[in-house]
Amino acid sequence: MFEDEINKLICAAVNARNFAYAPYSGYKVGAALYTVDKKIYDGCNIENAAYTPTNCAERTAFFKAVSEGNKKFSAIAVATKNGSGFPCGVCRQVMREFCDPASFIIYISDIEHNYKKYFLSELLPLSFGPENIREPL
Repeated sequence: MFEDEINKLICAAVNARNFAYAPYSGYKVGAALYTVDKKIYDGCNIENAAYTPTNCAERTAFFKAVSEGNKKFSAIAVATKNGSGFPCGVCRQVMREFCDPASFIIYISDIEHNYKKYFLSELLPLSFGPENIREPL
């Protein structure tokens, strides 16, 4: 990705953070997912009093994109106030379902747009993906 595309993606993630529903943790997260055809789908975390139904920002963005027919992605930006918002294990597994671990990029950003770049393979080594599923005998 070019620097202007990265900045646009991070801006979308920072903006999505404004819509987070985090009354219990107070930890607001925004995400912006970049498709291979250069569309952006954003998402925020949505908490629930029962905790288990809580949905992370990354999955919100993925589910929005997939529900609209997009299943090919090149990058995601995740924004938190201080840039410490790494995707949880469930989000990493959702990413793995749709993305090539060696090429899918994850940008971890703070609200000032300072970011670090990671590949999914770094955050989810020795992963289990669709190719690991076999036909029943």
